[in-house]
Amino acid sequence: MADKFYMTQEGYEAAKKQLEYLQTTKRAEIVERIAEARSHGDLSENAEYDAARNEQAANEGEIAELDYKVKNAVIIEENDDNTSVHIGSSVTVHDFDFDEDITYSIMGTTEVDPMKNIISNESPVGAALLGRKKGDTVSVKAPDGEYKLKILQIG
Repeated sequence: MADKFYMTQEGYEAAKKQLEYLQTTKRAEIVERIAEARSHGDLSENAEYDAARNEQAANEGEIAELDYKVKNAVIIEENDDNTSVHIGSSVTVHDFDFDEDITYSIMGTTEVDPMKNIISNESPVGAALLGRKKGDTVSVKAPDGEYKLKILQIG
């Protein structure tokens, strides 16, 4: 895992809230389901017990990952500097392959939402845009090849 996880203050608070939920409410719900499944007898053929134990393992993994991210969070300050792209920027680009304009918000890895065009600073597009200025054309190295974007606006 990375050593630093960039987050807005809002994203940091949301991550802490999610971590607390996983550690308290969800963990307790899973323990209750395991106890209920145990009460049904033979555990060797108890699908309900197996499912609850699998959910418990997944929850504990998610807790460990989120805890690590929160402990290694770097809070990014609000920044009104629109001269170059930084974490927290909203960037409108022209995609030459699709001949369309797209606006992305660049955030840390914990705040990504592809459906809302909120991308990570570590994603191919986010990494290519960071530090660049309005008017720059960048090459994005993606798994399916390389393509070009032109920065139209930084907000």
